[in-house]
Formats: sequence, structure tokens, C-alpha cells
Amino acid sequence: MTFSPRPLPSRLSATPYQLGLLGVATMLVLVGSAAFFIDLPVAAWCKSHRLPGELGRLINLLEISGHSLGAALALIAALTLDHSLRVPLPGRWQAGERAFTRMLAATYFGGLIVDLIKVSVARVRPRAADLAGVGSWLATFGEGTLATEAPRLVDLMSFPSGHSAVAAGLAAALAWRYPHGLPLFAVLAVATAVQRVVSSAHYPSDTAFGAAVGLVGAACCLGGPRPAARWPAPRGRDTIPRSMEQSRR
Repeated sequence: MTFSPRPLPSRLSATPYQLGLLGVATMLVLVGSAAFFIDLPVAAWCKSHRLPGELGRLINLLEISGHSLGAALALIAALTLDHSLRVPLPGRWQAGERAFTRMLAATYFGGLIVDLIKVSVARVRPRAADLAGVGSWLATFGEGTLATEAPRLVDLMSFPSGHSAVAAGLAAALAWRYPHGLPLFAVLAVATAVQRVVSSAHYPSDTAFGAAVGLVGAACCLGGPRPAARWPAPRGRDTIPRSMEQSRR
């Protein structure tokens, strides 16, 4: 008698969207690994060149999609505008509730993973480091490049970027629900990563690895079929009163 292995349930198989997220995350890991070699010159330039006036304010505003509160506001806006995410009958676990729960988890799961990595791996932020005497990017790990004698804990939590992780997770969650907005969501995530580098909060490699972790976290939460948002048809536009229809005949 021969025994054949039982096939895995379909729920355990990755969807094309999840595979796409993992593929992009893999490319970001490769980009982040190469970015180690440009971390110091980019960080030194950003630290010595501040963007003036309105341009600097605009760059700072780009942080919004990677901030926990900013991401929450974006999700609240989606919940408010997309009626299919809301449940019409209380006490029932509808598809809209499940979709919004997945979007919420996908946005923040990668950020939680990043926080765990930050506690385990110490890297001095560019704004708190003495970059003039650093000869290699490896020296930024640890406390050897600190420019102050009494550093804050946050100054040692540069790797990876939590804002980039949340921004990437939010972009993945929104694109999962609204595929037509993918270019806009991707641009906002990239803009957040740029802001973190320009503001001397992170090195380029930090943002690449943070975004990769955010996409992996989103891929873990966005399983199952990819739903399509359904918008209500305006009243009186697609329906014709019976009396008018009879009069036309």
C-alpha cells in the first residue's frame, strides 16, 4: 500500500499579488545591500546641505504616509469613502470587515517587525553621528560614531527605517484594494523614503531594508482573493421610473 502526500489547502498558497510583493522586497534587499557603499557620502551631503524654504517644508510633509498617525488617517479615509468596507448589518463578519482588517494589519505588521530589529541592532543615525571621521559604513553600527556623550536611545535606532516600512505596507494595502492607484501609492512610499534620507534620520540602506520588511509584512497579511471595491450607483442616473418608461413607449 502506498501513501501519497495530502495536498496543502489552497489558503496556504500565495496569490500572485503576494508573490509580487515578495519579489519587490527581494529587489529592495539587493538595492539596500548595494546602498551600504553610498550611505556615508549621501548622509554627509544631506547633513551639510539643508533644503531652503518651501522646498524643505514640502520634503518634511512627505513623511506623512510613513507616520503611524498619517497611515491611520489614510485608512480612515478609505473606510469613510469606500462603502463596501463597512458592514451594513451589525454583528456580522462581512467581506468588507475582513478586507479592512487585512489592510490594517498589512500597514503596520512590517513596522512592528522593524521595531524588533531596531532593538536588536544598534546603528547611529546620520544626524547623531560624527561622519567626518568614519571610514566605513560598518562603523555606523554600534556606538563608536556618536557625536554626543549622552545620546538618546532613538539615536541608536537607525536600521532599518520604520517610516519606510509603514509607508510600504500602506502602499501595498491600498494597492491591494484599489489597483488603479498603484502608481500614486508607490510614489508616496518612495517620497517617504527620500524624506527620511534628506532629513538625516536614516541612511539610504535603512530605507531600502525598511521598505522590504514592510512589503514582506504586507504579503503575510494580504492573502486570499484580491477584492475589488464596489461603488454605489448614483440614484436616479441608472434607473428610469416606470411611468417615464411607459410614456416613452
